Amino acid sequence: MKNTFKNLLILILISNLTLVSCVEKTPNSEYSQKDLNEQLVLATLWMQTSAEYRALCYQTFYLAKLNIEKVISEKKASKPLAIIVDADETVIDNSAYEGFLVGKDFGYSADTWNKWMDAAEAKAVPGAVEFLNYANQKGVEIFYITNRRIIGYKGTEKNLKRLGFPNVDEKHLLLRTDTRNKQTRRDIVEKDYSVVLLMGDNLNDFLNVFAEKSMEERFAETDNLKDIWGTKFIVLPNPLYGEWEGAIINYDYGMSAEDKDIMRKESIRRWDLKEMN
Repeated sequence: MKNTFKNLLILILISNLTLVSCVEKTPNSEYSQKDLNEQLVLATLWMQTSAEYRALCYQTFYLAKLNIEKVISEKKASKPLAIIVDADETVIDNSAYEGFLVGKDFGYSADTWNKWMDAAEAKAVPGAVEFLNYANQKGVEIFYITNRRIIGYKGTEKNLKRLGFPNVDEKHLLLRTDTRNKQTRRDIVEKDYSVVLLMGDNLNDFLNVFAEKSMEERFAETDNLKDIWGTKFIVLPNPLYGEWEGAIINYDYGMSAEDKDIMRKESIRRWDLKEMN
């Protein structure tokens, strides 16, 4: 009787341990923001660790320098010369903020982004400081038109000054107040200056015709301007975020992490491996 009772207890214990083990190994079927944030890993690593990214940046700013030299030598401008640049991922690198999101179960938010701006810890995009100081020394004024909200002005100013960028003041650093459309701010600059170059990582940094357009429409608008890219308009690489990402999900940023994942993967062009004879 004792052995039977003992064997029964052992059987119950083994059954319970097996059940606990199964529960612990059963994955959570709900797709979370933490899962979606894993898609930031390769893009963030590429920006932070690849020499190819640095080479692309140096190449981009060298091309910009050649264009500035050409404009100055031609002496055709009737107004003072100016360059308009975006800030994030154009002259300063925020990949550390994206890295901060990896492993977290939340995405971008105004709260964490405001704290990042206030910290003023973004690094310079390779080649940006040298190029803009060169242009400024040649008499070309630099205007920073960014869609950072005005609440981040002090942190942004501190960050840019700490990195050694020129023309960092209230006249030249134009943050967003009421609209994401940058055209009004570009118009302010173009009223008194001959803007010879615009640089950005998002096509909205150049013209508002790209705003909230489908992927196909963005392709078409880009093709229409193919003779301007690399001359007056110069683009920096940014695989982390941007209008391109919004176009994939039809600009519905409030949709669930799982639906974003589905739409992203549905947009991938895939090779269909056919059976080989």
